[in-house]
Amino acid sequence: MAKRSTKPKVKSKAKAEAPAKVVEHQPLGRRIRRTFWRGLFLAVLLLVGAVLLGRVVNPPTTIYMLGERHRLGGIDHEWVPMEMIAPVMARSVVAAEDANFCRHWGFDVRAIRMAIAEGSNRGASTLSQQTVKNVYLWHGRTWVRKALEAGITPLVEALWPKRRILEVYLNVAEFDEGVFGVEAAARHYFKVGPEELTARQAAQLAAVLPSPKTRSASRPTNYLKKRAAQIRSGAATIKADGRSDCFES
Repeated sequence: MAKRSTKPKVKSKAKAEAPAKVVEHQPLGRRIRRTFWRGLFLAVLLLVGAVLLGRVVNPPTTIYMLGERHRLGGIDHEWVPMEMIAPVMARSVVAAEDANFCRHWGFDVRAIRMAIAEGSNRGASTLSQQTVKNVYLWHGRTWVRKALEAGITPLVEALWPKRRILEVYLNVAEFDEGVFGVEAAARHYFKVGPEELTARQAAQLAAVLPSPKTRSASRPTNYLKKRAAQIRSGAATIKADGRSDCFES
């Protein structure tokens, strides 16, 4: 019988080597679009996270406060919870700045229409919009800021209760040059705590909000006295007709 060969069979070189993988490169336009949408998705997640955090964590400062601290060398600001603010102060600010605060979802369409008809934007900005601007954005009237404000405001309205929006606003609003928040304002102007403010004092504080650097709650002009009287009446009105129910416990 013929002997079988004990030599191992040698595979051909062509069979031994695996074919090289062909790397497909995506078009540049597709890669740019993918990067853009990923970045946008991440930005939205970060924004939602920041707004959710703001619902329970008090903002220690704001962009505007930091700028004023640097410019003035210091500011007067101390956070105080809503429970330690006189209810009439909250009602006065709502009456002065946004009487329909409890009835809108962040934008007062009626006020916007009236402002457009009068050729002015005064009165069109709600407390929700002002809170978003103060906490998350910067001051100024650029289209970029207004667009961001318009996008963030509904998110804040959806994730924060009305009482929280007003609490944050009262603690970051400027009442005099370098004086931020109702606690600092009450002591600065009237030497009392925010829980001790009277209806007259609260109305005078609310009256300075449109122009805190040029108005004084402790030395009111005749115009400011008239404006404060209107605010005092408005605060009583919104309490009587239920427009303060959403933030009063």
